[in-house]
Amino acid sequence: MRLYGVTGWKNSGKTGLMERLVSEITARGFTVSTVKHAHHSFDVDQPGKDSHRHRLAGATQVLLASRNRVALMTELRDAEEPPLEALLAQLAPCDLVLVEGYKRDRHPKIEAQRAATGQPLIAPDDPTIRAVASDAAPALDRPVFHLDDTQAVADFILREVGL
Repeated sequence: MRLYGVTGWKNSGKTGLMERLVSEITARGFTVSTVKHAHHSFDVDQPGKDSHRHRLAGATQVLLASRNRVALMTELRDAEEPPLEALLAQLAPCDLVLVEGYKRDRHPKIEAQRAATGQPLIAPDDPTIRAVASDAAPALDRPVFHLDDTQAVADFILREVGL
């Protein structure tokens, strides 16, 4: 499985970069799946809907299926958060998986950075960060792209993963 991460601090531009990369890479004919790490409790279910009622009744997993999409929700019920590898094993085959977050995992990544946040770069202390996409021009020992140069970032990632 080809895997590449987009990491950075809060409000660094990760999600926007992910969205643009998915559009750019799929437009080139590749299939892309994504994994997004959330640091807090979240819910994709809607109160009152059957799936929500199943989950509240105690179901560990609820699978919703229609002719348009399938969604599988797993309630951890005090179990530990699964590692990234376990989550990746649940994905259907694709050309590339883009991972947002998981900054401490060891897969290759590009760091998104907005100077206005005032946050320091993670890259200098993390060899898994192979490049930086920034709205500034930090001096680094690895490639630096403009945060909005999606085509160049996509070219870099695809070369890195061999596509």
